[in-house]
Amino acid sequence: MPLVKKREVPLRVSDIMTRNVVTAKRDDKIKDIAAKMYENKVGSAVIVDDEGKAIGIITERDLVYVIARGLSPDTPAWMVMTENPIVIDQDALVVEAMEKMRELNIRHLPVVDKAGKVVGVVSFRDIVDFAATMFSLLR
Repeated sequence: MPLVKKREVPLRVSDIMTRNVVTAKRDDKIKDIAAKMYENKVGSAVIVDDEGKAIGIITERDLVYVIARGLSPDTPAWMVMTENPIVIDQDALVVEAMEKMRELNIRHLPVVDKAGKVVGVVSFRDIVDFAATMFSLLR
């Protein structure tokens, strides 16, 4: 008989994701996307097609690249975005999101519904907040 019983926390990505997703189109200017990210206090913007499906992502790191390379603030999103971003289903377990982010070394994970439309984002910060809450329950 095992000494430690394995427990599963059945929390879904939809339970911890940020629903206030900053989205943009592929031809939007970097300066406009950066302004939206700043106004919404988020670290990423999901680039979507006309159906609301993720075709790219721009993160704070990408904005650092734009500045470091001296690119114009009018540079379109498609020139600096990460294409075909890794996404996760809103019904996936939080543990799956954590594993995916750790394995792929990413800090922002767009969340999609069954149709593939973006409905949220899980960030490293969301994961840390979740973990902190779980640890506080163990005290």
